[in-house]
Amino acid sequence: MIGRRLEGKSAVITGAASGIGKATSERLGAEGATLVLADINFDGAKITADEIAQKQNVKTMAIAFDASDANSCRSMIDEAIIARGKLDILCNIAGIMDWGPLADFSDARWERMININLSSVFYICRHAIPHLVESKGNIVNMSSASGLMGLAYTTAYCAAKSGVIAITKSLAVEYASKGVRVNAVCPGGVKTPMTRDNPIPDDVDKEMLMRHWPKLGDMAEPEDVAAAVAYLASRDAQQVTGIALSVDGGQVLG
Repeated sequence: MIGRRLEGKSAVITGAASGIGKATSERLGAEGATLVLADINFDGAKITADEIAQKQNVKTMAIAFDASDANSCRSMIDEAIIARGKLDILCNIAGIMDWGPLADFSDARWERMININLSSVFYICRHAIPHLVESKGNIVNMSSASGLMGLAYTTAYCAAKSGVIAITKSLAVEYASKGVRVNAVCPGGVKTPMTRDNPIPDDVDKEMLMRHWPKLGDMAEPEDVAAAVAYLASRDAQQVTGIALSVDGGQVLG
C-alpha cells in the first residue's frame, strides 16, 4: 500500500502528459504531493492533472512549456512558484528519443536532442535552485541506462543522458551544504509512448542492440520508474544524493 510520504510537499514534474512523467505524477500525487505538471502537450498534462486531483484529492495544475526553449523553462518555474508559493521537489522527466546511424544524424537532430534532453535540465535546475535551497528540497533528474553505457545508434541520446548524470553529480556536490539533494534515475527500456513511437530502425544491426536487452526478461512499466523517483524524492532517501539509480532489469550489466 502506498503511504503519504510527500504530504505537504509541492512538486514540479515535466513531461507529465504521458509515460514516465505521467506515472510519476500519479505516484507523487498518491503520496500526497501538490503537483504542477508541465508538458508541451498541455491538453495531455491537463488530463493527467484533472485525473489525479479527482482520484487523490490533491491540488494539481497544468502548465504548457517547451523543453527546447530556455525562456519557457524559466517561465514554467516562475509560474509554478507564483501558483504554489514554494518548491520542494523538482522532477525533470521531459525528453525525446531518436535513433540513427551517426553518419545520417543531422545537425538539427543533434541540437534538438541536446536541447530537450540536456539543456532543459540545466536551465530548469538553475532557475529552481534558489527555491529548493529555501525549502531544503530535492531534484530527481531522468537520465537513462544509455547514459551509463554505450548503445549503438543513439550517440546523441547517450551524450545527453550522460550529461544529465554529470549535472546531477555536480549539483549534488555544490548544494549538499545547503541541504538540497540531487539524484538521477536511469531507466532501461520502458513501455511508454516514446518507446512505441520510436521503434528501432530496420537498417541497423539489431543483434548488437539485443545484447543489452534487460536481463530480467522484459521492459519496465512506467510505474516501476515512478516508484524509484518517489523514493528519491522522499525522506526515506534523506541520506542519498548524487546517485544514478538504475531501473533497467540488469540492462547495463552487458
